[in-house]
Amino acid sequence: LLLDWLVICYFCFGRALFLFCVRVSVLTPLKLVGLVCIFLALCLDLGAVLSPAWVTADHQYYLSLWECCRKPANVDIWHCESTLSSDWQIATLALLLGGAAIILIAFLVGLISICVGSRRRFYRPVAVMLFAAVVLQVCSLVLYPIKFIETVSLKIYHEFNWGYGLAWGATIFSFGGAILYCLNPKNYEDYY
Repeated sequence: LLLDWLVICYFCFGRALFLFCVRVSVLTPLKLVGLVCIFLALCLDLGAVLSPAWVTADHQYYLSLWECCRKPANVDIWHCESTLSSDWQIATLALLLGGAAIILIAFLVGLISICVGSRRRFYRPVAVMLFAAVVLQVCSLVLYPIKFIETVSLKIYHEFNWGYGLAWGATIFSFGGAILYCLNPKNYEDYY
């Protein structure tokens, strides 16, 4: 495939572009997997932020990042209110959205560096951004259950649901992408 690309460059675009094509380094698989991890983290963060189910309790209560809904056992009508009146829920949302914004910037920098061809100098900034996003998101995901249990008193069984799990998944994929971008490219890039 690479040989075909070089032949096409030489015959179609001439010698100058051929020399440019030869000078561009081949994308290493670990950085490509790292970029895929960042993309998956973005998708999971989006799902977590939009999820209606961070905490649920026996079809009588659910809590998301945006609203809290209750339904008494003998009534079929849900009563919902915004969660943005509570400081800890605003802090959780801000930390999670801040981490997601940093992940988005890291993804764009990683994608642009692949397209431009100057990948090596962007490895460290992408890794640093991803580690910063992981710290923000871990803080939000630790804060959320602690403050929930401290402030909300439910007399029924409750569980942290799939929205909370998606946020942890995004954090794990961000951490994996950061590790992959930390690997020293000088040790293995010459082999590809």
